[in-house]
Amino acid sequence: MDIKGTSPLVINKFSAKAQAQMEAKQMAGQAGKTRRSHNAKDFEALYNECRHVSSDGWDGFHAAAIRNACISACRAAGYTMTKAKLALFVVADGFDHDDGTPLIRINGEPKMVISQTRNQTGVIDLRPRAHFMDWSATVTLQWDNGMLVQSDVVNLLARVGLQVGIGEGRPDSKNSAGLGYGLFQLV
Repeated sequence: MDIKGTSPLVINKFSAKAQAQMEAKQMAGQAGKTRRSHNAKDFEALYNECRHVSSDGWDGFHAAAIRNACISACRAAGYTMTKAKLALFVVADGFDHDDGTPLIRINGEPKMVISQTRNQTGVIDLRPRAHFMDWSATVTLQWDNGMLVQSDVVNLLARVGLQVGIGEGRPDSKNSAGLGYGLFQLV
């Protein structure tokens, strides 16, 4: 199914650098709890680290974003979420060159946008993100036709595009009310 963005799509991949720092801190245990100095931020490097880039060089978003959003949309559509978990799957277009994350290809060019965010401590921070202002994608779905029929799947995907969203700042974010990003329409 083809989708076309009606609001910006914001990508925020968990960077390999952040994961390595977290692993080192956890491996150090109690000894790692010392105050550290803050190095200057390389916004360009952070921007590139937050993008999902396939082994073929194109940008994408995590394929599970569509599946998870469809499962979330079950609440609004009156479907059983556990049923959708067992019945609905997304076919990846490729895989992230760093960690093998299954990806859906984004048709569009990313732009670095530096956003104000709040850390868990409440301190304001600046973070670069990949914004796709004009974007589209082709999503290939597979489902168990005995549990969901095609009209159910189309309904769920349409609700994802209108109400749930994908990526950072989506309306259905678990951490906030969202910014209205990641919405789309079926083409």
